[in-house]
Parts: sequence; C-alpha cells; structure tokens
Amino acid sequence: MSPDGAGKPRVLLLHGLWMPGMAMHWLAGRLQAAGFDTEIFSYASVADGPDLAVPRLIETIGERDTHIVAHSLGGLIALQALHDAPHLPVRRIVCLGAPLGGSGAAAGVLRFPMSTMLLGRSAALLRTGFPSWNGQAELGVVAGRAPHGLGRFFGHFDGDHDGTVAIAETQLPGLADHVVVDASHSGLLVSHAAADQAVAFLRTGRFTHE
Repeated sequence: MSPDGAGKPRVLLLHGLWMPGMAMHWLAGRLQAAGFDTEIFSYASVADGPDLAVPRLIETIGERDTHIVAHSLGGLIALQALHDAPHLPVRRIVCLGAPLGGSGAAAGVLRFPMSTMLLGRSAALLRTGFPSWNGQAELGVVAGRAPHGLGRFFGHFDGDHDGTVAIAETQLPGLADHVVVDASHSGLLVSHAAADQAVAFLRTGRFTHE
C-alpha cells in the first residue's frame, strides 16, 4: 500500500499459479502511477490453493471499497471469494489471462502422475472454472494472443491463445467487457497495453476498443 493512499481507489493485485506476489510488482507500479492505492495479495497457489487463499482474501477485502486486478489463477480465486461472500464491497475486477471458463492446459496436466505436485489444491478450480458471472462487481477480462508458454505442451487450443490459456477460455457469460492484446500469458504482467486497459476498466467499467 502506498503511504499516501488515503482517498485513492484501492486495488488488490493477485498473482497466478507458481508465481510469488512479486510478480505483480511492475503492474502495481503502473496502477499507482495512474492514481490507485495498490496492495499485492500473496498466497501459496499449490500448497494452499483456494481452500486457504479464498478465506484470507475475504478477510483482506473486509469492508473497504476495493477493485481487484488478478492474473490467471488469481482471477478464479477472486471470483470464488465473491461467490462465497457476495456482500464484499468489490466494485470492479480485471482478470488478465484468467481461464474463467476452465483451463484445457490444466486438464491436460491432470493426465500426468505429476499433476498433484504441479497444480496441488488449485487443480479443481483451474479445471472447471465458472459457468457464468452474475455477481455485483463489474468483471472485465484482458486476454493475450502471443502463443508463447508451457501450456501449449499440455493442452490443445482451438483458436488464438497466449501460450497457456485460450482466448475462448477467458470468455464468460456476464462479463462487462473483454479485450485482446498482443501478449503472452506471463507477458500480460509487463504489457503496457494490458496495464493501460486495466486502468481504463478500473476507471470506467469498459476497455478501450480501437
């Protein structure tokens, strides 16, 4: 959190699978420069998974008006928290490359004996995702279309993808908006285009479409 965050819109940032909270540092800096008060929410994606991360996230949000920007699995964690606690004062959520409809790459990993070690307690949520979104928070997704990532070795993608998640997997009934940028799955975290789109959605509830 920035030391002068009073009065600024609060944004919680959630990282994805196999990543530390530090992975969100660059994006947090971009959001701070745009006038937001940022906090990075770290969790153990494999060892703890949603069973422990979701209650912690609910407690962290508390009663303070909050936006969320979440990468990959972090987006699923955020939606699960709002599903479990629909009263939370979350206004807008931006998901970056999150397989909200379920991950084909995760389903592919689960065919291997090492899957428990790789996906841990996050396996079920990654595989199934959500059928739709009908929460009070406005939900927008920034997807990538640069096909560079380990996910292509585990899953078959129909259509464009970011190397780990197919664009089709990031789409969900109930989204307020959806946009695609030229970035890979991990590249979304350092993409100027993705950061600019996140700022636009947090401010207006819509992305910029050219």
